[in-house]
Amino acid sequence: MNRGLRSWAPPFLLVLPSLVVVGVFVYGMIAINVNTSLTDRRGRGPATQYVGFDVYRELFADDTFIYSLQNLLIYTVVFIVGTLLIGFMWAWLLERGVWGEGFFRAVYLFPMAVSFIASGVVWRWLLNNAQGDRASGLNRLFEVVGLDFLQNSWWTHPRFGIAAIALPAIWQLAGYVMALFLAGFRGIPRELHEAARIDGASEWQLYRHVLFPQLRPIALSAIIIVGHMSLKVFDLIMAIAGQTNHTTQVPATQMWIEFTRGDYAKSAAIGTILLLVVAVLIVPYLVSTYRQERNR
Repeated sequence: MNRGLRSWAPPFLLVLPSLVVVGVFVYGMIAINVNTSLTDRRGRGPATQYVGFDVYRELFADDTFIYSLQNLLIYTVVFIVGTLLIGFMWAWLLERGVWGEGFFRAVYLFPMAVSFIASGVVWRWLLNNAQGDRASGLNRLFEVVGLDFLQNSWWTHPRFGIAAIALPAIWQLAGYVMALFLAGFRGIPRELHEAARIDGASEWQLYRHVLFPQLRPIALSAIIIVGHMSLKVFDLIMAIAGQTNHTTQVPATQMWIEFTRGDYAKSAAIGTILLLVVAVLIVPYLVSTYRQERNR
């Protein structure tokens, strides 16, 4: 065995089992899913023929699927904006040196330890204002202040239902974004702070011209991470609203509905579309990160 083979063969053999598992259970399953979406498989039996992109054309002509995409867009925007604003605010407060920082860090990060299913059950109670005497009082209050759409379960409203579903997601992930921003704050050299203040920079100028540019990569990473998580939302919606609630339907829940109906081709097509949407968000970020690392 020559020296070159001896140098790379042991590392390759070490990672080979992982490569095989990923190749079969990730990329192999993706290939099977895409193949199914191009067939007419709509029952327990095997597909009879390939229909090309007919299933995709049928999906984009379906008002229900278009509505689910709109819901996903609303959910993603509310989720990203909410987690960024709250996460940054918490990180900024901790960076300012509040008393009991360790305690507050633990409190902010604790929701991440709770599964979406568990938190969804709890938030289902919190967002449901239509049960019991207390709920009746809340309904009267909402009517007085002009918030009639909150009188029933928040997630049943045709326009704001999906935004209400984003509230528990923000509660769970804002602490993670806080940790990212806090790490970004702590990674900025104190010399930059001192140099800006010596030059006479105000507090706002310090943040605008010194701190915010340094935090831009952190914010981009947070947007990418939270964004791709929002695109795959399923368990939280199922725990709060269930699969029968049309107002909170997103592509992932519609995919499950089509699968339970036996329409495997349409279900696979929805999964492929979701994969492409996530890839559009993730791949440019990975390419940009790789180029930045290579140029260093």
